[in-house]
Amino acid sequence: MAVLSKSEVPPWGLAIAGSTGAVLANALVYPLDMVKTRLQVQVKRKADDTSPHPDRHYTGTLHAIQTVLADEGVEGLYSGIMGSLLGVASTNFAYFFWYSTVRQLYFDKVQKSMKNPSTAVELSLGAIAGALAQLFTIPIAVITTRQQTQPRGEGKGMLATAKEVIDGPDGITGLWRGLKASLVLVVNPAITYGAYQRLKELMFPTKVNLRPHEAFLLGAMSKGLATLATQPLIVAKVGLQSRPPPSRKGKPFKSFFEVMEHIVEHEGPLGLFKGIAPQLIKGFLVQGILMMTKERMEIAFILLFRYMRKLRREQLDKLAKIAAEKAGEASSKVQAAVKA
Repeated sequence: MAVLSKSEVPPWGLAIAGSTGAVLANALVYPLDMVKTRLQVQVKRKADDTSPHPDRHYTGTLHAIQTVLADEGVEGLYSGIMGSLLGVASTNFAYFFWYSTVRQLYFDKVQKSMKNPSTAVELSLGAIAGALAQLFTIPIAVITTRQQTQPRGEGKGMLATAKEVIDGPDGITGLWRGLKASLVLVVNPAITYGAYQRLKELMFPTKVNLRPHEAFLLGAMSKGLATLATQPLIVAKVGLQSRPPPSRKGKPFKSFFEVMEHIVEHEGPLGLFKGIAPQLIKGFLVQGILMMTKERMEIAFILLFRYMRKLRREQLDKLAKIAAEKAGEASSKVQAAVKA
């Protein structure tokens, strides 16, 4: 069998492969994502704090899961899942579409060859793709974060939550709240896919197509590195997009630096890494499943496009044969008429 090359698949095919893997992976581990968000937006209680707290306070990942199950049932662990999966699908489709597009443009216009670009170039290409993807998809992320952090008994759908955001102090621009932080956070997928490419070259230098467990391992390792490097920014972004904590008296944060300053002031530097356990577990599983599924989907697309090209060639050959036969028949008739 001939070597399978991703260059045979157009950007939209690679985007579908990536978004399919992302939706599958995130659906499987969604409760971790929901719990991670709640852990990241809660404010640490002080020992001498005797004020009433209407919302539950979670001491860790397992306690958060147990508490949500007790208070809201199983459906509580899936609060906002439709918006989240829609956001995952759109974000990953946009990211992989732009990533494959800018990468191909780089090879066509700059490097002029398909050899591996440098780490700096790989990170830059990923950052450009991530920035373009965020511009189009951040409103869904804002709505999903709001849904995941709704107080008990105030569950709202996507449209109602979007209206709540638009009716807020920022108006319709509130749907792009946290855009600056999101643009800074494009370093996360850039590090993830840059690390994936480098680890692939180091661990499997001779392989073009990876086995499922190999793709899972590389995806999980690369996401772990990216998460550790960007966790404070992830926490700050969630703080920007969620409702302001009680200590802010309804006043929203204006920048992710302001969020980080508030967290350090009230919870210390380690507060910037709250929710790191579910974030790492979720990233490990999601990225592993994503890359494993993406690799399989890309191979399926390559084979599909080859089959479609084969059918097209056969059809063209058949049409050419019919045209040749008709031309031969016409020539025979002309020759017969001349002889007559």
